Amino acid sequence: MTSRPTIIVLAAGKGSRFRGERHKLEQDIGSGSVLANTLKNVVASRLPYLVVTTAGLEAAARRHVAARDVVVLPEADGAGTLGMGYSIATGVCVRSGASGWLILPADMPLVQPSTLVAVAEALEHYPVAYAQHRGRRGHPVAFAAELYSELATLSGDEGARRLTARYPAYAVEVDDPGVLVDVDTLEDLTAVRARQASAPQASAPPPL
Repeated sequence: MTSRPTIIVLAAGKGSRFRGERHKLEQDIGSGSVLANTLKNVVASRLPYLVVTTAGLEAAARRHVAARDVVVLPEADGAGTLGMGYSIATGVCVRSGASGWLILPADMPLVQPSTLVAVAEALEHYPVAYAQHRGRRGHPVAFAAELYSELATLSGDEGARRLTARYPAYAVEVDDPGVLVDVDTLEDLTAVRARQASAPQASAPPPL
């Protein structure tokens, strides 16, 4: 069976800009948490996935996905060695046999399953692809297997921005405003709750 792109869900950040009593990924929206809603959409895409998180959120992640699909990292140490880049590298290395990787922050609970599939399909023709809504760049960002060696050596909070600048990146225009919406602050959470309450339920896309 030919390998398919894998969604790497980044759920290991501290969420330091969020001032709520609980971690931002544990905040309730609709019938579940921010993390639960993100993972629901990931699972509904029918693509392979891996959740990269920390011990504090491991149990929350494992309520929605199998233990084999969760990788637990140490908490960020402030020394610059851990961070988004390290999370991406870990996820990519654990799923090294994939044909590519979609990088999805866990605080984006409104990204639709059909969007994930559309971005994954773009990797058949481009080394880098990303979701775009009405001309505005969003998430996920996806990378083909040919970029494995560069993704696997990321560290700190560098992320993968330099790769999107270095390689031709294809914008996948989607009718999904959720690609632009994350939960960084309490104000963001209020806005996401309102959007989630008024949005129609998305149906699962056809298998990739």
